[in-house]
Amino acid sequence: MSIVGYSVATLDEFVGQELGVSDWVTVGQARIDAFAKCTGDKQWIHVDVERAARESPFGGTIAHGYLTLSLLASLAMEVGLIPADASAGLNYGLDKVRFIMPVRAGARVRSRIVLIDVERKGGGRVIVKTSNELQIEGEDKPALIAETLALLVA
Repeated sequence: MSIVGYSVATLDEFVGQELGVSDWVTVGQARIDAFAKCTGDKQWIHVDVERAARESPFGGTIAHGYLTLSLLASLAMEVGLIPADASAGLNYGLDKVRFIMPVRAGARVRSRIVLIDVERKGGGRVIVKTSNELQIEGEDKPALIAETLALLVA
């Protein structure tokens, strides 16, 4: 997506505004299993479908919190966080993360993104801070809320 009038030069005009909402993404068991394999976090509540169905308070497996957090980068790019005139956009870190609700295997999530701060560093570098609410389809509460930082290079 592209945001009308959004560029490195006009970032300050968008502070406090919603940049957009991503499309829904399914967090299926195959993705959870791949994340577990990649990170080594093979806790049963994530990967043992049969045990989780019997013993989990959620009725089945759930995604890793860090898996859900990792989705924010691609969803922000989909919304258009990195302006078309930026030569690069890099992860700069996090200021705050709260995991509110578990994401059950098979659930769909999307991110609602608000630009909350712009810090110009000189030399064409800008740090943007966004509020990201990872919503779960059909749930009243989000999976997580995170303030993320990105370094944009003009």
